[in-house]
Amino acid sequence: MQLGTLTWSPALDHPDLLAPSTLATLRTWAEQHPAVAGAVHVTEIDPGLADTAALTEAHDLPLAASANCVLVAGRRAGEERVAAAVVLATTRADVNTAVKRLLDVRKASFLAMDRAVEESQMQYGGITPVGLPTPWRVLVDSRVPAAGDVVIGSGVRHSKLALPGDLLAQLPAAEVVEDLALPRPG
Repeated sequence: MQLGTLTWSPALDHPDLLAPSTLATLRTWAEQHPAVAGAVHVTEIDPGLADTAALTEAHDLPLAASANCVLVAGRRAGEERVAAAVVLATTRADVNTAVKRLLDVRKASFLAMDRAVEESQMQYGGITPVGLPTPWRVLVDSRVPAAGDVVIGSGVRHSKLALPGDLLAQLPAAEVVEDLALPRPG
């Protein structure tokens, strides 16, 4: 696999580059769908470049090949509803309309960093939809499956995953949603 100037290898061959929950999810997913093992790759990066803008600039990655995963929550009748929204880096999650409607809550907001890290068991800047807690919904913008190979977090700041966007949309618990994202202001 070639994306930017990074060297990519099969993710399951490098468990040290994955958060424990990401590794467990990939192993289970690959057992159920053997093609996953050869389609999900990982690369080691400088943790200081974990943020999308820094990584794409430093490693000649097209911004359209990066996807971001943000954690969002809202309440309805005393029940908290949490979801991950996965959108291309050229867009931003439509939290105030699309995510709020999908969660069926009055107000949706991003999880605070400390809470996102604690509850996802992943590092900030590396949070990925691969390995999130089971009850959380994984909302994938419909542009992601059409994007070809996409770069996402690995659960840790010192690596990134790359996989076909259409495979990401097949992740257990993934829900592909039209217009989950809005274009980034230019």
